[in-house]
Amino acid sequence: MKSLVDHLGQYAEYHRDQRNILSHFIGIPLIVVAVAVLLSRPGLEVAGLWLSPALLTALAASVFYLRLDLRFGLLMAALLALSLWAGAALAQQSTLVWLSGGLGLFVVGWVIQFIGHYYEGRKPAFVDDLMGLVVGPLFVVAELAFLLGLRDDVRIAVEQRAGPTCIRQKKALA
Repeated sequence: MKSLVDHLGQYAEYHRDQRNILSHFIGIPLIVVAVAVLLSRPGLEVAGLWLSPALLTALAASVFYLRLDLRFGLLMAALLALSLWAGAALAQQSTLVWLSGGLGLFVVGWVIQFIGHYYEGRKPAFVDDLMGLVVGPLFVVAELAFLLGLRDDVRIAVEQRAGPTCIRQKKALA
């Protein structure tokens, strides 16, 4: 199994322009919530918990993230739980609200992603490796951690593989 740095490094190779990374901070959360919304039907409430395909997907993704890294995995599991909560809330609405909400979030999220990749001048990572669809949300969380000065060991290892982002590269040259 690939390591955390392997996955983030491979994904980061497609994401070195700060405008593209910024677009991912917006687009990927919209897409994750949209998937949670759309997969929350069919579902049923059991003891206050909404059981649906979204829950199974989030559990599988959480196991993947936890196997890669405990700290990032716990944060990802918490964020996926919030997405499930939003998905369940919309899934219990009328079909029109559920479907238009889910599809709207999905389309807007992907439009934002493709605008970012226009600036990057490179296709999205998932085109070459479907795992990019699972690694993308983790990449956003990791990049936020890096911006906050957290997990420098991981940032340095990722940058050794993919190179610095455009802004970090400009700072290093100055």
